[in-house]
Amino acid sequence: MTGQVKDERFEFQAEVKQLLDIVIHSLYTDREIFLRELISNAADALEKLRYQKLTSQEIVDGDLPLEISIELDEKNHTLKISDTGIGMTRDELVTNLGTIAHSGSRAFLKYLAEGDKKDVNLIGRFGVGFYSAFMVADKVTVETRSYQPGAAGCLWSSEGTGSYTIAEAEGLRRGTKITLYLKEDAREFAREATVKRIIKQYSGFVPFPILLNGDKVNTVQAIWTKNKNEVTEEEYNEFYKYLANAYDEPLLRLHFSADAPLTINALLFVPKDNFERFGFGRLEPGVNLYCRKVLIQQQSKDILPEWLRFVKGVVDSEELPLNISRETMQDSALMAKLRKVITSRFLKFLQEQAKSEPEKYKEFWKNFGMFIKEGAATDFTHRKELVGLLRFSSSRSGEGELVSLKDYVERMKEGQKDIYFINGPTKEVIESSPYLEVFQDQDIEVLFTHEPVEDYILSQLGEFEGKKLVSIDQAALELPGIRKPDGDALNPEQVEELTRWLKEVLGDKVTEVRESRRLSTSPAIVLNPDHLTGSLQRMMQVMNKDINAIGPKVLEINTSHPVIKRLCELSRRDDSFARLAAEQLFDNALISAGLIVDPRAMVHRMNQILEKALQ
Repeated sequence: MTGQVKDERFEFQAEVKQLLDIVIHSLYTDREIFLRELISNAADALEKLRYQKLTSQEIVDGDLPLEISIELDEKNHTLKISDTGIGMTRDELVTNLGTIAHSGSRAFLKYLAEGDKKDVNLIGRFGVGFYSAFMVADKVTVETRSYQPGAAGCLWSSEGTGSYTIAEAEGLRRGTKITLYLKEDAREFAREATVKRIIKQYSGFVPFPILLNGDKVNTVQAIWTKNKNEVTEEEYNEFYKYLANAYDEPLLRLHFSADAPLTINALLFVPKDNFERFGFGRLEPGVNLYCRKVLIQQQSKDILPEWLRFVKGVVDSEELPLNISRETMQDSALMAKLRKVITSRFLKFLQEQAKSEPEKYKEFWKNFGMFIKEGAATDFTHRKELVGLLRFSSSRSGEGELVSLKDYVERMKEGQKDIYFINGPTKEVIESSPYLEVFQDQDIEVLFTHEPVEDYILSQLGEFEGKKLVSIDQAALELPGIRKPDGDALNPEQVEELTRWLKEVLGDKVTEVRESRRLSTSPAIVLNPDHLTGSLQRMMQVMNKDINAIGPKVLEINTSHPVIKRLCELSRRDDSFARLAAEQLFDNALISAGLIVDPRAMVHRMNQILEKALQ
């Protein structure tokens, strides 16, 4: 500025005074937001100038580069932000900075006054981010010159109280320069390191160069707005490293745009490692929400469901209605729609990956399958898609091979009605389980689950593609084939006698004792009389710290097994040793089911059995 004339004082409109008080004292949760607002306004001014260049021949200083410049002066505690955008005339200064033209703003202020309410998140969509400067500044000046030929330069000045002044200013270039005279408790905003951090966090992808004390700060491009064909693999990887603060490349990447039902540009990544799996604490959401390349929410908790917290990336939508601070979404229904669109598209992407790159999906499942299970257990909206992404080992799968429910159904035996599953800590443990014997005899595939949440999901699902999902440790199981006892088995009268005696000995530990049609090599097996699977009962035992939290069982005995036949002989004499053997037989069956038994009672009983055996 080289000179000024006609210094004229104006009173702020009453609504502006109210608004200033709200902005300065209670609107923003973090004062550093002021810089994002001012940079956003500068970018808007540059965008408007770029449009004018396309439609108008006469523009002042037409050769000026379109850029934003920030100058800091720590000694004098000032921050200056300037742009070479569209600028303002004197009348536009009065209209834009001295009054509120939108009736919605008045209505909001009236709402605040009438109810004495402090819910600033309800503030409507009007561009008053400029006033946030007064959160950190005692005084603000605006030097501006419009792009229109013949328009005079102007100087606007205010201390954010009741009035402002406007004077003509000579020697100005096109655009706007805002100078903030920082408050004593806000002098950190004249430090280069502080301002550089804020720019990178909130405004790093503004589509115009931002120069801080002459050096360009926003060096990473907003590649999510580009066409996929325009972005190289190296650019994707570098962007991911910048965004996720990572050193390695991502495992998976989804880049897409949509026009309906919402205008969306999204770039999402799946990392290679899941540190939550290794016990490093719960992951924070990793997707940032932008509107026209300006950060709205970092690590947004609203844009994806909780079970997708492992995803890193950016979602940008021009349709987001924002409040004055750009910190809270105005329309929760719109956010819900946006979340559903993004989530559905990401799940579709995972389904495509599972088909086209099964080995890579297997790696994804190994690291991130826990989140898919979490979603399938809790998210009813997307359960169908999530169930299709579940993977299991099975009695037919080879080492490291994974099976989907769809794979299982496609290779079911002719006439098979149900999908069978069983839980156990490892594949090897399950394969040695007595529950598998009849299925191995009949060559029928059984899915293996290893966590209670998997049993919960399958039990809640109930069926898949018209086939019932059945845990094979259920007493009411309709067996795929019945194994008949061999000729050396107990006869019906002996079976009747032994089962009655076992029921008497075991008491309320069992609801029923019966001859088994499913065992071939094991002497006995315990089954669940209700629909609670063994894994859920094991979890209840651990959670309740109660070994008796399993409830009574159905005991099935293999009447061809030597142990059972010998026990039948001993039971007729009501031998005390027979009673010990019966109780141990039941505990052995519980252990085979993975359930916890009282070790003190069992050790004492085993010592008694050893004593008898050694006599």
